[in-house]
Amino acid sequence: MQNKTPGEIFKLPKLKLAVIGHIEWVTFLKVDQLPLAGQISHAKDCFEEAAGGAAVAAVQMARLINGSVDLYTSLGKDTYGEKCFERLTKLGLNLKVAWRKKPTRKGISLISRDGERAITVIGERLQPIASDDLPWNDMENYDGIFVTATDQEGIKLARKAKFLSATPRIGENTLKISKVKINALIGSGLDPGEEINHEELIPKPDIYIATQGKSGGIVYPEKNKYESIKPSSQEIDSYGCGDCFAGAITAALSAKLNLDKAIKIGAYCGAECSTHYGPY
Repeated sequence: MQNKTPGEIFKLPKLKLAVIGHIEWVTFLKVDQLPLAGQISHAKDCFEEAAGGAAVAAVQMARLINGSVDLYTSLGKDTYGEKCFERLTKLGLNLKVAWRKKPTRKGISLISRDGERAITVIGERLQPIASDDLPWNDMENYDGIFVTATDQEGIKLARKAKFLSATPRIGENTLKISKVKINALIGSGLDPGEEINHEELIPKPDIYIATQGKSGGIVYPEKNKYESIKPSSQEIDSYGCGDCFAGAITAALSAKLNLDKAIKIGAYCGAECSTHYGPY
Protein backbone atom coordinates (compact mmCIF):
# COMPACT_ATOMS: atom_id res chain seq x y z
CA MET A 1 0.00 0.00 0.00
CA GLN A 2 2.83 2.40 0.86
CA ASN A 3 4.26 2.15 -2.67
CA LYS A 4 1.04 3.37 -4.25
CA THR A 5 0.09 7.01 -4.71
CA PRO A 6 -2.95 8.39 -2.82
CA GLY A 7 -4.80 8.55 -6.12
CA GLU A 8 -4.17 4.86 -6.77
CA ILE A 9 -5.25 3.89 -3.26
CA PHE A 10 -8.49 5.88 -2.99
CA LYS A 11 -9.47 6.19 -6.67
CA LEU A 12 -11.41 9.43 -6.47
CA PRO A 13 -13.21 10.50 -9.64
CA LYS A 14 -11.89 13.29 -11.83
CA LEU A 15 -12.91 16.54 -10.20
CA LYS A 16 -12.48 20.22 -10.93
CA LEU A 17 -10.88 21.54 -7.75
CA ALA A 18 -9.26 24.77 -6.64
CA VAL A 19 -7.49 26.26 -3.65
CA ILE A 20 -7.53 29.98 -2.85
CA GLY A 21 -4.79 31.17 -0.56
CA HIS A 22 -1.18 31.83 0.33
CA ILE A 23 2.25 30.52 -0.60
CA GLU A 24 5.59 30.89 1.18
CA TRP A 25 9.14 30.04 0.16
CA VAL A 26 10.35 27.96 3.11
CA THR A 27 13.84 26.97 4.25
CA PHE A 28 13.76 23.65 6.12
CA LEU A 29 16.51 23.06 8.69
CA LYS A 30 17.18 19.68 10.32
CA VAL A 31 18.38 20.13 13.92
CA ASP A 32 18.96 17.86 16.92
CA GLN A 33 16.45 19.76 19.00
CA LEU A 34 14.42 22.94 18.79
CA PRO A 35 16.45 25.94 20.05
CA LEU A 36 16.49 27.01 23.69
CA ALA A 37 17.07 30.57 24.85
CA GLY A 38 20.75 31.49 24.61
CA GLN A 39 21.68 28.28 22.84
CA ILE A 40 23.80 28.07 19.69
CA SER A 41 22.55 25.21 17.55
CA HIS A 42 23.75 23.67 14.31
CA ALA A 43 21.68 22.51 11.37
CA LYS A 44 22.66 19.13 9.96
CA ASP A 45 20.97 19.72 6.63
CA CYS A 46 18.76 22.21 4.87
CA PHE A 47 16.66 22.53 1.75
CA GLU A 48 14.24 25.06 0.30
CA GLU A 49 10.74 24.50 -0.99
CA ALA A 50 7.60 26.31 -2.13
CA ALA A 51 5.13 25.68 0.68
CA GLY A 52 2.45 27.41 2.76
CA GLY A 53 -1.06 26.17 3.49
CA ALA A 54 -2.60 26.71 0.05
CA ALA A 55 0.29 25.10 -1.82
CA VAL A 56 0.42 22.03 0.40
CA ALA A 57 -3.34 21.42 0.27
CA ALA A 58 -3.47 21.90 -3.49
CA VAL A 59 -0.64 19.44 -4.19
CA GLN A 60 -2.33 16.85 -1.98
CA MET A 61 -5.63 17.34 -3.82
CA ALA A 62 -3.90 17.00 -7.20
CA ARG A 63 -2.32 13.71 -6.12
CA LEU A 64 -5.66 12.33 -4.96
CA ILE A 65 -7.45 13.04 -8.25
CA ASN A 66 -4.43 12.29 -10.46
CA GLY A 67 -4.96 15.61 -12.19
CA SER A 68 -4.27 19.31 -12.06
CA VAL A 69 -5.68 21.61 -9.38
CA ASP A 70 -6.07 25.37 -9.81
CA LEU A 71 -4.35 27.54 -7.21
CA TYR A 72 -5.52 31.14 -6.89
CA THR A 73 -2.79 32.98 -5.04
CA SER A 74 -0.63 36.09 -4.75
CA LEU A 75 3.15 36.34 -5.09
CA GLY A 76 5.74 39.07 -5.09
CA LYS A 77 7.38 39.99 -8.38
CA ASP A 78 10.74 38.72 -7.19
CA THR A 79 13.04 35.73 -7.41
CA TYR A 80 11.18 33.84 -4.69
CA GLY A 81 7.84 34.42 -6.39
CA GLU A 82 9.23 33.05 -9.64
CA LYS A 83 10.70 30.03 -7.82
CA CYS A 84 7.32 29.29 -6.21
CA PHE A 85 5.55 29.54 -9.56
CA GLU A 86 8.00 27.22 -11.30
CA ARG A 87 8.13 24.62 -8.53
CA LEU A 88 4.38 24.37 -7.96
CA THR A 89 3.68 24.16 -11.67
CA LYS A 90 6.02 21.14 -11.80
CA LEU A 91 4.07 19.61 -8.92
CA GLY A 92 0.88 19.60 -11.00
CA LEU A 93 -0.78 22.90 -10.11
CA ASN A 94 -2.27 25.47 -12.44
CA LEU A 95 -1.37 28.79 -10.80
CA LYS A 96 -3.52 31.87 -11.22
CA VAL A 97 -1.44 34.64 -9.67
CA ALA A 98 -2.06 38.20 -8.53
CA TRP A 99 1.50 39.56 -8.73
CA ARG A 100 2.46 42.17 -6.11
CA LYS A 101 5.22 44.73 -5.76
CA LYS A 102 5.63 43.51 -2.18
CA PRO A 103 8.13 40.69 -1.52
CA THR A 104 7.06 37.06 -1.51
CA ARG A 105 6.71 35.82 2.04
CA LYS A 106 9.45 33.51 3.28
CA GLY A 107 9.67 31.13 6.19
CA ILE A 108 12.02 28.96 8.24
CA SER A 109 10.95 25.55 9.55
CA LEU A 110 13.15 23.86 12.16
CA ILE A 111 12.71 20.10 12.34
CA SER A 112 13.99 18.20 15.37
CA ARG A 113 15.07 14.55 15.53
CA ASP A 114 11.70 13.54 17.00
CA GLY A 115 9.80 15.11 14.08
CA GLU A 116 8.57 18.22 15.87
CA ARG A 117 8.86 21.53 14.10
CA ALA A 118 8.83 25.25 14.80
CA ILE A 119 8.06 27.75 12.04
CA THR A 120 8.99 31.41 11.69
CA VAL A 121 7.48 33.36 8.80
CA ILE A 122 9.15 36.45 7.37
CA GLY A 123 7.12 39.26 5.87
CA GLU A 124 3.48 39.91 5.07
CA ARG A 125 1.18 37.10 3.99
CA LEU A 126 0.19 37.83 0.40
CA GLN A 127 -3.31 36.73 -0.45
CA PRO A 128 -5.55 36.94 -3.51
CA ILE A 129 -8.56 39.22 -3.07
CA ALA A 130 -11.77 39.74 -5.00
CA SER A 131 -10.55 42.95 -6.67
CA ASP A 132 -7.56 41.14 -8.25
CA ASP A 133 -7.68 40.46 -11.98
CA LEU A 134 -8.21 36.71 -11.60
CA PRO A 135 -10.81 34.43 -13.26
CA TRP A 136 -13.29 34.70 -10.41
CA ASN A 137 -16.15 34.03 -12.83
CA ASP A 138 -15.02 30.38 -12.97
CA MET A 139 -15.94 29.70 -9.33
CA GLU A 140 -19.28 28.12 -10.16
CA ASN A 141 -17.54 25.51 -12.33
CA TYR A 142 -15.63 23.91 -9.44
CA ASP A 143 -16.73 20.74 -7.68
CA GLY A 144 -14.82 21.91 -4.60
CA ILE A 145 -12.73 24.82 -3.32
CA PHE A 146 -10.55 25.04 -0.22
CA VAL A 147 -9.69 28.54 1.07
CA THR A 148 -6.72 29.43 3.27
CA ALA A 149 -6.51 33.19 2.63
CA THR A 150 -8.62 35.86 0.92
CA ASP A 151 -10.89 38.77 1.83
CA GLN A 152 -14.61 38.60 2.63
CA GLU A 153 -15.58 39.30 -0.96
CA GLY A 154 -13.27 36.53 -2.13
CA ILE A 155 -15.08 34.08 0.16
CA LYS A 156 -18.41 35.18 -1.31
CA LEU A 157 -17.11 34.46 -4.81
CA ALA A 158 -15.75 31.07 -3.73
CA ARG A 159 -19.19 30.16 -2.37
CA LYS A 160 -20.35 29.68 -5.97
CA ALA A 161 -18.54 26.31 -5.97
CA LYS A 162 -20.55 23.16 -5.33
CA PHE A 163 -18.56 22.48 -2.14
CA LEU A 164 -16.64 25.02 -0.06
CA SER A 165 -14.19 24.31 2.75
CA ALA A 166 -11.89 26.68 4.60
CA THR A 167 -9.38 27.00 7.41
CA PRO A 168 -9.84 29.33 10.41
CA ARG A 169 -6.53 30.94 9.34
CA ILE A 170 -8.62 33.09 7.02
CA GLY A 171 -9.50 35.01 10.17
CA GLU A 172 -12.59 34.79 12.35
CA ASN A 173 -13.55 38.39 11.62
CA THR A 174 -13.26 37.89 7.86
CA LEU A 175 -15.44 34.78 8.07
CA LYS A 176 -18.04 36.60 10.17
CA ILE A 177 -18.21 39.63 7.86
CA SER A 178 -18.57 37.45 4.77
CA LYS A 179 -21.68 35.70 6.18
CA VAL A 180 -20.97 32.79 3.88
CA LYS A 181 -22.07 29.21 4.48
CA ILE A 182 -18.96 27.05 4.79
CA ASN A 183 -19.58 23.36 4.17
CA ALA A 184 -16.50 22.25 6.12
CA LEU A 185 -14.34 24.40 8.37
CA ILE A 186 -11.13 22.48 9.07
CA GLY A 187 -8.45 23.63 11.49
CA SER A 188 -6.04 22.67 14.23
CA GLY A 189 -7.48 22.28 17.68
CA LEU A 190 -3.95 22.65 19.10
CA ASP A 191 -2.65 25.72 17.23
CA PRO A 192 -3.56 29.03 18.96
CA GLY A 193 -3.41 30.70 15.54
CA GLU A 194 -6.39 28.62 14.42
CA GLU A 195 -8.58 29.04 17.48
CA ILE A 196 -12.13 29.93 16.49
CA ASN A 197 -15.56 29.90 18.07
CA HIS A 198 -17.40 28.24 15.21
CA GLU A 199 -20.66 28.53 17.14
CA GLU A 200 -20.58 32.31 16.62
CA LEU A 201 -20.35 32.10 12.84
CA ILE A 202 -23.61 32.99 11.10
CA PRO A 203 -24.46 30.91 9.21
CA LYS A 204 -22.73 28.10 11.07
CA PRO A 205 -20.55 25.74 9.03
CA ASP A 206 -22.15 22.39 8.23
CA ILE A 207 -19.09 20.65 9.68
CA TYR A 208 -16.25 21.89 11.89
CA ILE A 209 -13.25 19.61 12.31
CA ALA A 210 -10.72 20.38 15.05
CA THR A 211 -7.59 18.27 14.52
CA GLN A 212 -5.50 17.11 17.48
CA GLY A 213 -2.44 15.56 15.84
CA LYS A 214 -1.71 12.00 16.95
CA SER A 215 -4.82 12.11 19.15
CA GLY A 216 -7.08 12.33 16.12
CA GLY A 217 -9.64 15.09 16.39
CA ILE A 218 -13.25 16.09 16.99
CA VAL A 219 -16.04 16.65 14.46
CA TYR A 220 -18.78 19.15 15.31
CA PRO A 221 -21.71 19.64 15.69
CA GLU A 222 -22.02 15.98 16.82
CA LYS A 223 -18.76 16.20 18.83
CA ASN A 224 -17.71 12.83 17.47
CA LYS A 225 -14.11 11.79 18.10
CA TYR A 226 -12.07 10.27 15.30
CA GLU A 227 -8.78 8.41 15.60
CA SER A 228 -5.52 9.18 13.85
CA ILE A 229 -3.87 6.68 11.49
CA LYS A 230 -0.42 5.28 12.07
CA PRO A 231 1.95 6.25 9.24
CA SER A 232 3.59 3.56 7.12
CA SER A 233 7.10 4.44 8.35
CA GLN A 234 8.92 6.61 10.89
CA GLU A 235 7.55 10.10 11.52
CA ILE A 236 10.29 12.61 10.78
CA ASP A 237 8.59 15.93 10.00
CA SER A 238 5.12 17.21 10.91
CA TYR A 239 5.23 20.20 8.51
CA GLY A 240 2.19 20.19 6.23
CA CYS A 241 0.31 17.34 7.87
CA GLY A 242 -2.70 19.48 8.73
CA ASP A 243 -2.91 21.02 5.27
CA CYS A 244 -2.66 17.58 3.64
CA PHE A 245 -5.51 16.45 5.90
CA ALA A 246 -7.66 19.44 4.96
CA GLY A 247 -6.93 19.17 1.25
CA ALA A 248 -7.72 15.46 1.23
CA ILE A 249 -11.01 15.94 3.08
CA THR A 250 -11.98 18.68 0.64
CA ALA A 251 -11.33 16.40 -2.33
CA ALA A 252 -13.19 13.48 -0.74
CA LEU A 253 -16.26 15.49 0.24
CA SER A 254 -16.28 17.20 -3.15
CA ALA A 255 -16.48 13.67 -4.60
CA LYS A 256 -19.56 13.19 -2.38
CA LEU A 257 -18.02 10.51 -0.20
CA ASN A 258 -19.47 10.20 3.29
CA LEU A 259 -17.80 12.05 6.14
CA ASP A 260 -16.31 8.97 7.84
CA LYS A 261 -14.60 7.89 4.61
CA ALA A 262 -13.40 11.45 3.95
CA ILE A 263 -11.83 11.68 7.42
CA LYS A 264 -10.06 8.34 6.95
CA ILE A 265 -8.61 9.59 3.65
CA GLY A 266 -7.57 12.86 5.29
CA ALA A 267 -6.01 11.07 8.27
CA TYR A 268 -4.06 8.78 5.96
CA CYS A 269 -2.69 11.65 3.85
CA GLY A 270 -1.80 13.68 6.93
CA ALA A 271 -0.01 10.72 8.52
CA GLU A 272 1.96 9.89 5.37
CA CYS A 273 3.09 13.52 5.08
CA SER A 274 4.99 13.03 8.35
CA THR A 275 7.18 10.29 6.89
CA HIS A 276 9.38 12.60 4.81
CA TYR A 277 11.03 16.00 5.16
CA GLY A 278 8.96 18.85 3.82
CA PRO A 279 5.33 18.68 2.68
CA TYR A 280 5.76 16.72 -0.57
